[in-house]
Amino acid sequence: MPESWPTRAAEAIALQQRLRDQVIRDDQLEPVHFVAGLDVGLEHEDNVMRAAVAVLSFPDLRMADQAVVHGPATFPYIPGLLSFREVPVLLEALERLGQQPDLLLCDGQGLAHPRRFGLACHLGVLTGIPSIGVAKSLLIGRHDPLPARRGAWRPLLDSGEVVGAALRTRDGVAPVYVSIGHKISLETAIDFTLVCTPRYRLPETTRSAHRLASGP
Repeated sequence: MPESWPTRAAEAIALQQRLRDQVIRDDQLEPVHFVAGLDVGLEHEDNVMRAAVAVLSFPDLRMADQAVVHGPATFPYIPGLLSFREVPVLLEALERLGQQPDLLLCDGQGLAHPRRFGLACHLGVLTGIPSIGVAKSLLIGRHDPLPARRGAWRPLLDSGEVVGAALRTRDGVAPVYVSIGHKISLETAIDFTLVCTPRYRLPETTRSAHRLASGP
């Protein structure tokens, strides 16, 4: 677990507010050969967390490496503070990989967060790895209606600021919500999300990590 990890909501919010200025909002990626999905499941009456990282080759999206770590849930579930529950076990899972990823696709929010510091931002800043938040549901903001075709997107606005995008990954299917995490622009994040989503609504990175986190 990172040093001085918060145990109370007020401490966690203060840390988000301190770290959010470290988020880099433009492209600082090396060539991407491996992308990773990350997910966390719960076991034993929600007291044990099962963190999974699936590393896929890019752009062919074949499994290249994986890691699963079990650890206690040390922070309560509080909306807007999910990273303080999940980041410690996810960091441990990342450390166990033989093949380090060039880009993280997180099942959660990045900049599209009340304090502009969701899970994807937190992981990106702590690891230095470029990261994207690809969320299944809307946390904040609003957007104009999307065309039904795959690849259509509209800016996600909160208090007049573009914090992400609603992106259609399949024709006629509900959008996902993409926001930058760290070292990537929104347009590039959208492009990578589409390449990682060739068949289904969710990226193959997310689907692979979810299968690992769900466990046998």
